[in-house]
Amino acid sequence: MDILLIGGLWLDASAWDDVVPELEALGHRPVPVALPGQGDGSTSATLDDQVAAVLAAVDAAPDAPLVVGHSAACTLAWLAADARPGKVAGVVLVGGFPWDDGKLYADLFPVTDGVMPFPGWAPFEGPDSADLDEDARATFAASAVPVPEGVARAVVRLADERRFDVPVTVVCPEFTAAQARAWIDAGDVPELARTKHVDLVDLDSGHWPMFTRPAELARVLSGVAADTTPA
Repeated sequence: MDILLIGGLWLDASAWDDVVPELEALGHRPVPVALPGQGDGSTSATLDDQVAAVLAAVDAAPDAPLVVGHSAACTLAWLAADARPGKVAGVVLVGGFPWDDGKLYADLFPVTDGVMPFPGWAPFEGPDSADLDEDARATFAASAVPVPEGVARAVVRLADERRFDVPVTVVCPEFTAAQARAWIDAGDVPELARTKHVDLVDLDSGHWPMFTRPAELARVLSGVAADTTPA
């Protein structure tokens, strides 16, 4: 199965470099998606540009792909399901949840000169970064790509209720499946509360398992793919 891989804030497509060979060894066709504004030098990219890049990858897949979004890009993966509900076999959300209609995509940290730079590690102390050593933190910070304001502060727009028919798996790294279920049941994740099929999978890692647990993450994604019927 084609597995589209969408990195979260400050990540370019190389974030998946350690996951790709693991997925290939398991018999899949991983496709890291290059997002405009996150690795191509552009600071004027918009959320619409990033959605278009994801949809181009969906449309290029020979069969309905599994779409994987990490962190903020969980919303990007969900926007793909909204735009192509009949062509997305399933959505996997790694370490995050999709925003609902009308929310700002990722207005989380200060914007300077039209971009939202990586804010340093202070906001991520604790479970998010506990499995990253000092070398890994330094490497991440040095390669972090500032996110264009037109992405971070864009308004999320969802339109097709057929997205709720697309099966979703939430991979729970720095939080547990039990916590995620409680949040969904409490109405804190409106989109998933309305989704007909939601699975929750624990993964013992911090917020960036593609760096710290690539083989384990690949096995989880492979398992989801095996259980997913193409649309």
